[in-house]
Amino acid sequence: MKTKLVRLPPLPSIRDILKLYQLRALRRLSQNFLLDLRITDKIVRAAGKIEGSHVCEIGPGPGSITRSILNKSPAKLIVLEKDRRFLPTLEMLKDSSPYDVDILIGDVLYFNMENLFPSEQIKPWTDRPPKIHLIGNLPFNVATPLIIKWLSNISNRSSAWKYGRVQMTLTFQKEVAERMVAPILTKQRCRLSVMIQNWCHVDHKFNIPGRAFLPKPEVDVGVVHFVPLVNPVIDLPFSMVEKVVRCLFSHRQKYCEKSLGYLFPEKTRGDMTKKLLTMADINPTNRALQLTLIEIGRICHAYNEI
Repeated sequence: MKTKLVRLPPLPSIRDILKLYQLRALRRLSQNFLLDLRITDKIVRAAGKIEGSHVCEIGPGPGSITRSILNKSPAKLIVLEKDRRFLPTLEMLKDSSPYDVDILIGDVLYFNMENLFPSEQIKPWTDRPPKIHLIGNLPFNVATPLIIKWLSNISNRSSAWKYGRVQMTLTFQKEVAERMVAPILTKQRCRLSVMIQNWCHVDHKFNIPGRAFLPKPEVDVGVVHFVPLVNPVIDLPFSMVEKVVRCLFSHRQKYCEKSLGYLFPEKTRGDMTKKLLTMADINPTNRALQLTLIEIGRICHAYNEI
């Protein structure tokens, strides 16, 4: 029998909350608030089944996505907020919630999640993802550094990924979201595409128009869902893969024999690059945009052996 969801009681609107507490978005923190609960509900639906799950929301701000999460009956919600100005609004939600809510103050870029959830939630990496979700409307200046940091955590199964293949549902600038899912031979294909697709199944769920935010950003926003892969396509240390991919895409319009040459000292560059491409069985006149993950993997493995 399906469990009946217990929803939050009637609350002031997010717009009224902002006025009541005189809260304004801070440009230095790249803050943009979502006011439409229909959109926040859609973000939470994109995360999958929340009922009975442990959820960590990153950067809840005044609590619009927080409300949508709580209306989906989580086992527990943890909110991680950097800006202390939002404590009163989050405390109000905590007091109104029929579910367990913890409020943590901290910077997600430096926050270790390995003790955030109950140990009984840990699942073997080869199992289905645990009932844990990371959800967040990320500030633009944090989003890309954070996902790179989390990919590193995924690669060594640390922080939140100590619990298994924890899923993420996050917001990014629309153009960044498009790069994340970009296939080969497209202009959006970049270092981020390769790094994310190597460690995660990634799904660009939908876009949110900039006008839905307060203040309105100059760009639209993409909602992206990530599920870590059981096995990465390139099964090598994160730092090794990142070094090769960064070099390859830093000179993306050049032939790969030119761009990959920067992996080696200038005196031996020509010979070593030729050896690398021969070992990897890669056409030296290919460009980064033309290379599949498998081919980039061969380059990484060859570089690892040299």
